Order: sequence, then structure tokens, then C-alpha cells
Amino acid sequence: MAHDIVILAEKELRRAVPLDLAAIDIVEQAFAALATGEVIMPPILSMAIPQANGEIDVKTAYIPGLDGFAIKVSPGFFDNPKIGLPSLNGLMILLSAKTGLVKALLLDNGYLTDVRTAAAGAVAARHLAPADVVTAGVMGTGVQARLQIEAAHFVRPFRRVIVWGRELAKAEACAADLAARLGIKARAEADPARLVAESQLVITTTPSREPILKAEWLHPGLHITAMGSDQEEKNEIDPRALASADLYVCDRVSQCEKLGELRSVIAAGLWTTGAPAELGAVLTGRAAGRKSESDVTISDLTGTGAQDTAIATFACGRCEDQGAGTVMNV
Repeated sequence: MAHDIVILAEKELRRAVPLDLAAIDIVEQAFAALATGEVIMPPILSMAIPQANGEIDVKTAYIPGLDGFAIKVSPGFFDNPKIGLPSLNGLMILLSAKTGLVKALLLDNGYLTDVRTAAAGAVAARHLAPADVVTAGVMGTGVQARLQIEAAHFVRPFRRVIVWGRELAKAEACAADLAARLGIKARAEADPARLVAESQLVITTTPSREPILKAEWLHPGLHITAMGSDQEEKNEIDPRALASADLYVCDRVSQCEKLGELRSVIAAGLWTTGAPAELGAVLTGRAAGRKSESDVTISDLTGTGAQDTAIATFACGRCEDQGAGTVMNV
């Protein structure tokens, strides 16, 4: 029997789902759902393609109470900017949670992944960063560096941004963009240690395979959100930093111990305190969060299929309300 599938283009999805507090709240709900233990979320299907300096992840999750679940295909090919193409791409498929039939095809070219990833960083900042953040630092100069800072500013309205990148010119361009977008002071910094020293919130957004943030740079009242490590070869944070922090939180422990920063600290033999807490447990009160303004906290975000299902469902609802999309009867 034929049924309708809604085709949604990137431009329609961009209009329907801006990066705002509503998107952040939707992603927070996905974290909360994970904490209940009722979400069905298989391990990430992840494949590196070193010959093309690329990788691809496939993520999915079923969240009870939602009519559909998403399967997200997310390639990242990091030489693309050299030929005028974006590093990230991809699409999402929303299927009925009752029949398994395809409900919608979201041709977002990675846009919804960008939004939900930035929103996840904001959720981490909302629940783990100190209450008063004057300066935020970002390590990295790409799209996610910009979006992470924009999202964090919704929940911690800091007055200054510092940007570090391997290429100072790119850091300067990123800082200029953020200053214009947020209407606050922003500058590039060549010394990453100085960036960390001056910041209360630091976000790492690189595909680095060697630590870019050292343990000796930690200081009281610092929160770090590490979101670049999502492959077995990646590592942004010095393992000693995770071991010495007052609180280290994962988005999903089973993912972080294979793909995130937890993998590196376990490999170094420095993690001896049992499984860390997950962010969903912290925000629902099932686990302790920041205990004082002087704590050093670190959040390790590898991205979850639950976030993809949440943002895809939200996007489809918004597009339906706006009459967006092309319906195909197949």
C-alpha cells in the first residue's frame, strides 16, 4: 500500500529550526530521556576513511513517547574546504515508531547535526559551568566553534570570547564573526594556555589526535566541554586533566570509553574511580553535578542517536506547522 513521505530540504529546515533556546531544550529532553534507561540506542556505526581524511557515523535511537525515530548518516571529510566544499554533510531519515515506514527524509546536509551538537554543548554549560561566566574560550575555528559559542551564550551570557586555532588568521576570522554575531568582545589568541587561564568556560571543537588542552592549565572555576573526539584516534584533552578534575561527565559512557576522551584516560591507566556520571543523570538529579563555583568540571560529548531522533522529530513538527516540504506518495 502506498504511503506519503515528506521530503525536507536544507533551506526549509534552516528556516524551521534555528539555533535557539527551543532547540537547546529539545536536546536537553533527549539527555533526560537517556537517563531513564528506557531509550533504545545501539552503538554508533563508525568508519574512518584515512585515504580521504574522512569518516562517517551512523546513529539512531528509539525514545518512548515519540511517534518516530531517526537514522542519521553523518560524513565528515576534512579536506573538503580545500576544494570549496563543507567538511560535514549528511541526512536524516525519520521512520514511524509503530510501523517502521519512512515518514520523512531530511536532506539537511548536516545542518541539524550542527544544531543539536551545539545545543548539547549548551546543555552541558547550563548544568556544569559556573554561574558567572565572564569569558568563554573556544579551541577550533570551524562551523562548530562558532555554533558552540553561540549556543553557550544563550545559557551563560558571557561578555568576552577568546578563540585559538592552529592558524591565527582563521582564529581572527572566527573571532570577528562571533563579535558581529553576538555583539560582544572577541579576539584571537595564539597561546592556548593563556586562553584557558582567562576563561571560565572552554569548548574544544577540533578533530585533533593529540591533546590540545594540558592538565597543568586547569584552574578553579573552570568548565570544559570537549566535543571534538568522536573517533578512536581522536584526543583533545590531556588524560591527566580528566583524572584530576573534580567532576567528569559523559554524554554516554559506552560511547566515550570507545570514541571520546574517556578512551584516552583509560588507555593511560589513569581512570580508577569506576564509571563516570552521564549528563542526563546530572540534569535530572540522579547524579551530582558541580558542587562549588571553584570546581573544575569536564563534559565529554560524542553525540548520541537520541539527540538525532529528538531534533529530527522537532524539525518535522516545525516544518509541518509551516507547511514546508514536498510530499511524495510511494
